[in-house]
Amino acid sequence: MSSDPWGRVDETGTVYVRTADGEKVAGSWQAGSPEEALAYFERKYEGLVVEIGLLERRVKTTDLSAKDAQTAIDHLLGQVDEHHAVGDLDALRVRLDGLVSTVDARREERKVKKAKQTDEAKHAKEALVVEAEELAQSDQWRSAGERLRALVDIWKGLPRLDRKSDDELWHRFSHARSAFSKRRKAHFASLDAQREDARKTKEKLVAEAESLSGSTDWGTTAARYRDLMTEWKSAGRAQRESEDDLWNRFRGAQDVFFAARAEVFAERDAEQTENLKLKEDLAVEAEKLLPVRDLKAARAAFRGLNERWETIGHVPRDARPKVEGRMQTVERALQEAEESEWRRTNPEARARAAGLTGQLQGAVDKLRKQIDTARAAGNNAKADKLARELEGRQALLDQALKGLEEFGG
Repeated sequence: MSSDPWGRVDETGTVYVRTADGEKVAGSWQAGSPEEALAYFERKYEGLVVEIGLLERRVKTTDLSAKDAQTAIDHLLGQVDEHHAVGDLDALRVRLDGLVSTVDARREERKVKKAKQTDEAKHAKEALVVEAEELAQSDQWRSAGERLRALVDIWKGLPRLDRKSDDELWHRFSHARSAFSKRRKAHFASLDAQREDARKTKEKLVAEAESLSGSTDWGTTAARYRDLMTEWKSAGRAQRESEDDLWNRFRGAQDVFFAARAEVFAERDAEQTENLKLKEDLAVEAEKLLPVRDLKAARAAFRGLNERWETIGHVPRDARPKVEGRMQTVERALQEAEESEWRRTNPEARARAAGLTGQLQGAVDKLRKQIDTARAAGNNAKADKLARELEGRQALLDQALKGLEEFGG
């Protein structure tokens, strides 16, 4: 007879497996030794272990349905209950019972999830209905219409609810869309009537514009054309086929008048162009004063240029900012030069610079003596440390001396 902790083989070749309920017959073996019999049924046990492990992983890591999982568990439980294997079958049953609990929990989770999804779908559809009812009152015909069409697509992508709830919400949703369509049709019917009124108004404006096209009362007529343009804009748009023709006639009448006025003003523009050339020449002279070397002479020269500038008349409006900006740039440079000169000759600032230079010079002299003393005493380490400190102080002194030179020594 042969045995291991979980089973044994008796003299007749019957194989037993030990369970919590006592020994159970696993099968019989007549083809070889008792050891080979145990090994065979132990391999069957290992096969069950592998299958259960695979099922545990599938339940844990995949979306295996509860129904399929339970079928697989029942199949394995049947094999365990048949006792055709040698090993800790009770432990396998515990693992399978654990899987049953896991699958039950998964089933409950999916039930809760489905209920949640249904609830979310209901809230989503209610929100779509509310938005559709708000859009039904909108006057933004294009954007509201596009949004309502988008809401239909969103609705189609949501899960269905119970028939009663779904039908009630769809009725409200559909009613809101119909109400918007009726309002939009009424609006455009009214708009057609308004466009006809606009056409009649604009025909009168065109007639007046054409009657004014030969006027030489430049100021009064130009002002009237501006008023006509305001009236044109406030009249609204006519039908497309009329709008373009009326506009071309209206604009053409204005162009005749303003072309005649432009010819009269051409002479004045020529004078302003000459004035611009004179001012540009003065700007060139002013720019030659930079950089400022003799502040007093530069300031006097700039005053003279300014006086000549004031005697010149107007220049073209679009050229004025550029040419005036050139003179202003020179003036700012002169102001900055004056400020710089004041700072350079400021006695308080000079005194502070001189005091700082004196302090630094004293510190440098002192360090040099300390270095000489340390080297004489053979303390090179201290002398080297003092020398590094001297480098920093000397750099500060050089900078202070340079600043003092800016004050005139």
